[in-house]
Amino acid sequence: MSRELSLAEVFQLGYYWETKILLTAVKLEVFSCLDNRARTAAETADKLGTEARALGLLLNALVALRVLSKNGEHYSNSTVAQEYLVKHSPQYIGHLLVLHDAEWDNWGKLETAVRSGRSPVERHVFETHPELGANVLSVLDRIGRRSGPDLAKRLALDGARTMLDLGGGAGTNAIAFCQVYPNLAVTVFDLPTTLPFAERTVKDAGLEARINLLAGDFNRDSLGGAYDVILMSDVLHYQDGPTNAAIVRKAFSHLAPGGRLVIKDRYIDPSGTSPAWTTAFAVHIFVNTEHGACYRTADTMEWMRAAGFEPVIELERTAVVQGIKPHEP
Repeated sequence: MSRELSLAEVFQLGYYWETKILLTAVKLEVFSCLDNRARTAAETADKLGTEARALGLLLNALVALRVLSKNGEHYSNSTVAQEYLVKHSPQYIGHLLVLHDAEWDNWGKLETAVRSGRSPVERHVFETHPELGANVLSVLDRIGRRSGPDLAKRLALDGARTMLDLGGGAGTNAIAFCQVYPNLAVTVFDLPTTLPFAERTVKDAGLEARINLLAGDFNRDSLGGAYDVILMSDVLHYQDGPTNAAIVRKAFSHLAPGGRLVIKDRYIDPSGTSPAWTTAFAVHIFVNTEHGACYRTADTMEWMRAAGFEPVIELERTAVVQGIKPHEP
């Protein structure tokens, strides 16, 4: 049984101060300014074009947050900040934090959204700021490179020859699956604005001959095929239930008999109260997309059964669901 929160912890949950301090520092490029060198607040302010006294307040708070260190009057990056928050670092994740900052105003409208039941946005920030979307894809690509090969192995696709990565983004999963299964050819389907980034990652991986890029709107356009496997990774939560049910039916029609539809997403459990991170993510999706939501695996399994998949199983709890298209009689 989990313990109850203390009053101090309740107060801490209510403080958004630290979050905005970090996001502001990333937008100002504080950490890049301190790249492998120490500077005073005045020197840093001069480089960044800010006011020295106000920046000093921010820098001191960043020291308290342990992303900067201070020696006398000089500030320098922590090891974590140097690796992940300096722009030229191969592990830079600042673009994702800048996305969070771009969504700040939407979160400020949460009370109104809860009262009305309506999201404050009509279009996701990826649509309104495609350059920001492309930068975030680069971060997600680096993160996905760590998890993609393990997912590919867990799915045991040794007999598959063709796969569709629906909404495949940067092509991260397509690359990982091709590297695990030498005989697999993958088609990445995504919006025309997304595929140029995928084209670069596929070329860098030397897999142009095995990964095909198909541009379009998967809710409207043909998906090609037929395929042995269709993968939908982190697609459902951007759409409403009827739209998701329709894309599952569409996937069924583009699979070969005996083919598999694998859907990986951020599912909540039947109670709606866990995993903890996903419950907060569900609120995030509510305020930052017009129609998105976090679903239960039971929802996806019902869409699959209604489309004709049999059997349908939850491969990984609150994470991965699979349906098989029956062989024709």
